[in-house]
Amino acid sequence: TGLARFDQEGRFLKLTFPKFVLINFYLPHGGRQKENLDYKLEVYKFLLTRLARIKNKPVILAGDFNIAHQEIDLTRPKQNQNNIMFTLEERKQIDKLVGLGFVDAFRVFYKDGGHYTWWPYFANSREPSLGWRIDYCFVSKSLLSCLKDAFILPEITLGSDHCPSGIELHIKI
Repeated sequence: TGLARFDQEGRFLKLTFPKFVLINFYLPHGGRQKENLDYKLEVYKFLLTRLARIKNKPVILAGDFNIAHQEIDLTRPKQNQNNIMFTLEERKQIDKLVGLGFVDAFRVFYKDGGHYTWWPYFANSREPSLGWRIDYCFVSKSLLSCLKDAFILPEITLGSDHCPSGIELHIKI
């Protein structure tokens, strides 16, 4: 990408296909005590600048954004307002992404809460589903007509505190 620390951490993958570009992210967490929040915001600023250049192309953005965008994207929004991954400053980064014309593919199909992609390991949060939706698939508006479904698979529990999520597209070749 050109952002040294981000590149060294291997958090970005861009694949160019004939009909679209797929960009996979693992964006920085920010730190439980917000010790890396400045770095996280720097990465978002950097990436948003670059995404603005390709916003009119067919692009899919997928991965761990490490931000719950709206109150319906986590179990306890009021208790987490000032916590990392749900601060107003972080949530504004997703607002900026939407402002560029990217659409949260999951919310096209599912408008309600209770759909999570991550549960903290501590306090066995997964079983009572005390979760957060921090993994997203965003699509550029030019791909909306190709978007057929979006999904989260919370029943898949092996190997991670996240679960798989994704989209189904039908693109004519």
